[in-house]
Amino acid sequence: MKMKKLINYFQADKRVFAKGLCKEKLFFIFVIGCVFGCIFEELLTIGFQYINNQPIVWVTRRGLIYGELSPVYGFGAVLMAYFLLRKEKRWYENFLYGGLIGGAFEYIASFLQERFTGAVSWNYSDKFLNIHGRTTVPYMLVWGLLALLLVYIVYPFLSKLIEKIPYNLGILLYRVLLVFIMFDLFVSFGAAIRYWFRQLGWHPFSPLGSFFDKFYPDEVMKRVYNNAVFK
Repeated sequence: MKMKKLINYFQADKRVFAKGLCKEKLFFIFVIGCVFGCIFEELLTIGFQYINNQPIVWVTRRGLIYGELSPVYGFGAVLMAYFLLRKEKRWYENFLYGGLIGGAFEYIASFLQERFTGAVSWNYSDKFLNIHGRTTVPYMLVWGLLALLLVYIVYPFLSKLIEKIPYNLGILLYRVLLVFIMFDLFVSFGAAIRYWFRQLGWHPFSPLGSFFDKFYPDEVMKRVYNNAVFK
């Protein structure tokens, strides 16, 4: 009986959830992009291991402490959806703008990570046509292809799927996931800063710093951010 009442509650409001390019839909695109990006990076790592005849080991490539989430891909997907879908464009414009948006965001994300956490998660200094080691022109072309995939295939499919979520259930999921993501971002960012400070030999100067030292020590951070290099 309780389950039936719960189902009836979720189905009571007949409004369409996340209609159009609204903040709720963009947030769900962000979460889906985070999950997809993390899994994509991990599968790519396995592919490189296979090509180079290395032992096949599943290596995490997540960007946050909790959950298989890579915010670089999530934010990239949101930026592309927001700037490319508000007004209809020709395919080559979506390709060009998508490459520029992806490359610019990758560059800025790398700069901010190094600036505020002292860590570098990717360095393309040895790659062809790299831009300060933070992105490369070939990778920007890949971002352009991903933009075409997003605009013409992924977004239309996800948009319809998201709008099929019952309105009340969608609002609940949106709020719960938003709180979780904000918490995850805060903890991950704070723990990364303290991780850097510990490498510099700095002792915590606040209870928050002591909290991060206790619950997110070096062994935890090395396991989560195994590809990060501190300068």
